[in-house]
Amino acid sequence: MDSKNVIAAIALSSAVIVLYSLFFIPEQPAKNINVSEKKIIEKNSDTPSLDQEENLVEISREESLKQNQRVKFENKSIVGSISLKGASIDDLTFKEYNTDLVNNEKVVLLSPRNIEEGYLVESGFVTPDKNIEVPNAETLWSIEGSKELNAQTPIQLFWTNNQGMTFVKEIKLDDKFLFSINQKIINPTNKKYDFYSYGQIIRNSIPEISNFYILHEGLIATLDDELIEEDYDDIQENKFTKIAKKGWLGVGDKYWITSLIPPKNKEFKTTFDYKKKFRANFISTQPLELNGNSNIEEEIKIIVAAKRVDVIDGYADSLKIDKFDLVIDWGFLYFITKPLFFGIDYFFNLLGNYGLAIIAITICIRLAFFPLANFSFRSMAKMKALQPEMIRLKELHKDDKMKLQQAMMALYKKEKVNPMSGCLPILLQIPVFFALYKVLFVTIEMRQMPFYGWIQDLSERDPTSLFNLFGLLPYDVPSFLIIGAWPVAMGVSMWVQQKLNPAPTDPVQAKIFAFFPLFLTVILAPFPSGLVIYWTVNNILTMAQQVFIMKRTTIKTTN
Repeated sequence: MDSKNVIAAIALSSAVIVLYSLFFIPEQPAKNINVSEKKIIEKNSDTPSLDQEENLVEISREESLKQNQRVKFENKSIVGSISLKGASIDDLTFKEYNTDLVNNEKVVLLSPRNIEEGYLVESGFVTPDKNIEVPNAETLWSIEGSKELNAQTPIQLFWTNNQGMTFVKEIKLDDKFLFSINQKIINPTNKKYDFYSYGQIIRNSIPEISNFYILHEGLIATLDDELIEEDYDDIQENKFTKIAKKGWLGVGDKYWITSLIPPKNKEFKTTFDYKKKFRANFISTQPLELNGNSNIEEEIKIIVAAKRVDVIDGYADSLKIDKFDLVIDWGFLYFITKPLFFGIDYFFNLLGNYGLAIIAITICIRLAFFPLANFSFRSMAKMKALQPEMIRLKELHKDDKMKLQQAMMALYKKEKVNPMSGCLPILLQIPVFFALYKVLFVTIEMRQMPFYGWIQDLSERDPTSLFNLFGLLPYDVPSFLIIGAWPVAMGVSMWVQQKLNPAPTDPVQAKIFAFFPLFLTVILAPFPSGLVIYWTVNNILTMAQQVFIMKRTTIKTTN
């Protein structure tokens, strides 16, 4: 094989590893989709309830929570409060998740609207009639009955406008992350009005994000079977809007989702925009007619959740939410990534450790590729046996590359050897490698999960470093020199595995291949330790299989 081709092939392989994220760039939908819209509403159609802007104040989150009266809520998964000013859900903490491994501080997601990290959900009704008062962000609601919301006890909020109409919100909370809000208007007058229901998520600023191509963080929806993913900077430049008959919308972080599920079987308009704040909202396109001496009501669902697969899939099934499982960014290799997660999760439930589960799934993958690998290793063993003859041919035709290639092809044909067969198992494993990386990167189940010894989080890199002898020397090293014990083990296993393969006859090729284990060790050192464990164990299993096949092939050849 020409050395230039080998160098090009290795350079291409390196580019695939370094730029793997390019494989996961989601297809971006067109913005500002033109839809033939009905006459929806004359006013407030883009931002239904918050046309007014509230100035941010430089106070702490704790001080901000004390400024308004609140209704507390709590279940086994979340704790927080609902502001009686605006009836917004603007205070939510996850009880089961810590910010890091060092302390016991819990993850806070939602915060009041008047601080920099403000992030909240609200809902209500609007009307094109400017003479009718409707609740807004400044409305002070009253509460009757229970003063605390939990999984067993709902709450009811009331507000009456100057026209005598009473707005009622009955809010229920399940034992996980679901708020069910039944909105009602009671009209004691003889007049008739049209109202439109809406739901809205507001986020004041861009949070700290991974900013990684393989993960979408920002505004998201599935509308009439189409997945919509808009980054924060996209929405700052262009507003997105679309009318749909089914779906959901939300704002997603790496591990958390805040989502709105509009009323079933009703057309609605979704808008993502930025007017000093990020807003994701829906508004119904068909009015609810409120006749005299009657009432209207409508229910929306709000899910503010950790992206646990069982929870998200559970809500998608029980509430019949179209494609809600896509709040977890499985990527375009969905058909590999999600089954791979379920396999790892199965072994976790069996073995009690995600590191052991990764090793178990690695063994299963090796078994799946076993027949193909056997074929490949037999071919490589024959290639190794042919090396003396290949060296002789190279010396014989060293001045005529064409004759050398013809002689090599004739030798391969005679011995029934395919020199490319060794590449096929590697190529087939690349999608599995990417899919496993995706699982480790995006699933909260892997977050802060330990293995054994120094690995306390399988979703993060190995924290040890070769350059201080893995912590034996009393000094820290710069981040770019953190090449941990598992990456080193992976590199060593790759080097040993390389020695089992036929050595390139060309000295340039030999030097490049000798450098490759070191190169991959450095490149993969920042990857999640769970992925490096997978690669190392896979190398060891591959070597064991290869040694076994080569010995059998040698015995058969000798006999």
